[in-house]
Amino acid sequence: MLRSQVSEPKEMSAAPAPAGRRAAPVLVEGPIAKTLFLFSLPILGSSILQSLNASINAIWIGRLIGANGLSAAANANSIMFFLMSVGFGLGMAATILVGQGLGARNIVQVKRTVGSTLVFFAVLSLIIGAGGFVFAPHMLDAMRTPPEVIGLASAYLRVIFVSLPAIYFYTFVMMALRGAGDARTPFIFLTLSAVLDVGFNPILILGFGPIPALGMAGSALATLISQWIGLIAMVWWLYRSKNPLRLTRGEFGYLRLDGEILRALIAKGLPMGLQMIVMSSSMLMMISLVNFYGAITVAAYGACFQLWSYIQMPAMAVGTAVSSMAAQNVGAQRWDRVARTAAIGVLYNVLLTGALVLLVTAIDRDAYALFLGDSPAVEIARHIHFIASWSFILFGVAFVLSSVVRATGAVIAPLIFLFVAMWLVRIPFAYGLSPSWGADAIWWSFPVGSGTSMLLLLAYYRFGGWKKAKMLEHQALAAPAE
Repeated sequence: MLRSQVSEPKEMSAAPAPAGRRAAPVLVEGPIAKTLFLFSLPILGSSILQSLNASINAIWIGRLIGANGLSAAANANSIMFFLMSVGFGLGMAATILVGQGLGARNIVQVKRTVGSTLVFFAVLSLIIGAGGFVFAPHMLDAMRTPPEVIGLASAYLRVIFVSLPAIYFYTFVMMALRGAGDARTPFIFLTLSAVLDVGFNPILILGFGPIPALGMAGSALATLISQWIGLIAMVWWLYRSKNPLRLTRGEFGYLRLDGEILRALIAKGLPMGLQMIVMSSSMLMMISLVNFYGAITVAAYGACFQLWSYIQMPAMAVGTAVSSMAAQNVGAQRWDRVARTAAIGVLYNVLLTGALVLLVTAIDRDAYALFLGDSPAVEIARHIHFIASWSFILFGVAFVLSSVVRATGAVIAPLIFLFVAMWLVRIPFAYGLSPSWGADAIWWSFPVGSGTSMLLLLAYYRFGGWKKAKMLEHQALAAPAE
């Protein structure tokens, strides 16, 4: 194995070390319900913060550059979403490896994962960043971006490609910390970078003092600067606090492409990234069908989509927390805690997502009027909400269970189930029944698709062989708990 090429200090062996010298897995002990709840809160806060950051930046672009600026950003961000999906999948694979390593008290695995992932992200981001910088206009042209905004979109996208190393590193470090059981630190530093991003946007777009007006490139540069500042500050904190994830001077040999870790990142990470692409591509197909029913229906659907993004956040946060907690307990061979984590995660999703659905239902007219004013689209939005919004409870159950089974390394089945639910059930249902049901076929396709995904995951969780999956070819886990 490639690991033998690295000199491993005594304190980093897989055997238990004295309590003061090892990274204690914080998610394998104590009350599950309280720990999971407190762990989920900073992740939820991070999701809200990122959404607000994106919304405020869009306001700056719209107000200071105009509609063409918003169009340019939308086209550029569609490319970035694909790149972030790949980064997310690879980061999730690394997160699970970190969690399992800590759960098994195998600090060598943790260090190998950190070192190899950092090098892999460095190589990947430099290759993609350089290629994207050169070919950005061609990508936008291939997407049929309107000619009047290609210049703006190209300037924006090229700076984003330059910032890709910081974006990928920042994402990985935050996800690795969550895998180690720390969601609070990523939230703190994400807050720092979000505040800087929002503050730098108008300064760099319009110029200030000796700083020239950079327009769209200025908005992207604000992201680049804020990401690097947040990343450097967080890495400084890792070393300042002697965090077990850091690589010390004697451990820099782990900064290499470890073949076993690399295979796990690709084989396990790409399917997880593809899940995001399956979801986003299916939503593009849905909007194309909604467009058939006219501008008012599209506006109503758009308003629903804005609120749905917040309704889904608790399920996403709980699912992310469940994945880290399950990974540590898989590493520790605490299958009893894995099962209880899954059950409590599902319960939290039902309670939190259900509460948000009920809240929006109670104030639906006023909520949708915020986006639609006195438009007749408000009543259409209320109708859509009544049919479709509760499906996000089902979606949340499926997401939590998917997070649990992925924590063992079983990543193909959740991808297949999602593809079946989105592309073989939801979309055919909506298209097939539209001639007779009208737009209601689209809205009902949401609970039908989410229900299919939930039932498939429930069956796989109960009867599938996901507990036998492994992240690594030669994986050392803790001895099963008595």
